[in-house]
Amino acid sequence: MDPAPHKDLKHRTKQFALAVVALFKLLPKTTEAQVMGKQLLRAGTSVGANTRAAFRGRSKREYVAKLGVVIEEADESGFWLEMLTESGTMPHSSTKALLREWNELVSIFTSLVTR
Repeated sequence: MDPAPHKDLKHRTKQFALAVVALFKLLPKTTEAQVMGKQLLRAGTSVGANTRAAFRGRSKREYVAKLGVVIEEADESGFWLEMLTESGTMPHSSTKALLREWNELVSIFTSLVTR
């Protein structure tokens, strides 16, 4: 993969992480909201960090392994976004854009691993 797609994905995953941080700040201060929110915060910001690590991979094997971590963290992010919505903690309108981006990122990274 050439550097242009890397740069785009690094930017997109960083923007995803920043959007997760912004959503976390809007969460109610209830225990359940904060617990789910912190899980989302960890997983969502990890997507960006692990994307950078994957693109620095020293070998194809390391690259694929790191992309696997990105997919796992992204998938977990989706779970917590769904939980926040389905539990009634956040309205769907607050998570809709993040869920759409999450779905696109998972698809992109999955296709990179299966190449």
